[in-house]
Amino acid sequence: MLEIVQDTLIDGIKLLPFLFITYLLMEYIEHKMAEKSKKAIQKAGKLGPIIGSVLGIFPQCGFSVSATNFFAGRVITLGTLISVYLSTSDEMLPILISEAVDPIVIIKILGIKLVIGMLAGILIDFIYNLRPKKESKDEIGHLCEEEHCHCDEDGIVKSALKHTIHIFLFILLITFIINLVVYFIGEEAIAHLLLNRQILGPMVSALIGLIPNCAASVIITNMYLQNVISVASLISGLLTGAGVGLAVLLKTNKGIKQNLVIITLLYSIGVISGIVMQLIGVQI
Repeated sequence: MLEIVQDTLIDGIKLLPFLFITYLLMEYIEHKMAEKSKKAIQKAGKLGPIIGSVLGIFPQCGFSVSATNFFAGRVITLGTLISVYLSTSDEMLPILISEAVDPIVIIKILGIKLVIGMLAGILIDFIYNLRPKKESKDEIGHLCEEEHCHCDEDGIVKSALKHTIHIFLFILLITFIINLVVYFIGEEAIAHLLLNRQILGPMVSALIGLIPNCAASVIITNMYLQNVISVASLISGLLTGAGVGLAVLLKTNKGIKQNLVIITLLYSIGVISGIVMQLIGVQI
């Protein structure tokens, strides 16, 4: 047990400077680009799924929340909303960067999510033929603040520090749990359960991804970095990981049936994408 705790602390402390630098850069980009991103997606029209996917790959605070609010007010289409959800990387990007993962690998992961988000969004809009109808009111920004930081009030440095501490503590917890499970169950047993299962792996990862919190992307990314799940399962989980956006959807969008359809679509796309990647043997 002492060895597990020691390894967890050492692994976590190594991440601190990288996490802070990453979040500092993200906060700067967010403060400079957030409003431009929102205006761009509002004016997107038929190009919504494409623009939504591109903007979604940047882990901006509350962007999935903004997209959800726009959809609830019918400013954007269902396809655009799904494309944002699918491409959103949340905490995956800073974790991969802080772990010094090959930039080419990171670009490939983001690229896969980007392409799937675009294609799925365009196809969904083609099938359902939804169009923007009315403008929504920005009444749910407080949910972003509850999930993340009070970005506008704290300033870039303080906000980045809060993000860093929050994610650092969470990473410690997740890493400790994973180390504990690996120690008692064994890497081979876990790998046999998820890594080598073409169907079960993506299904479980996609289910974890639906957790409306940054916890989902942290868990999935760490499992991938520790070789517990395959890249196909990683993509499945990251595709369904829309962050707090799903919680906002359930609260702001009227119609339980439509919300269930959206969640089902998101989960199905994530699972199918992962299974296809498993079957054709995609590697990054």
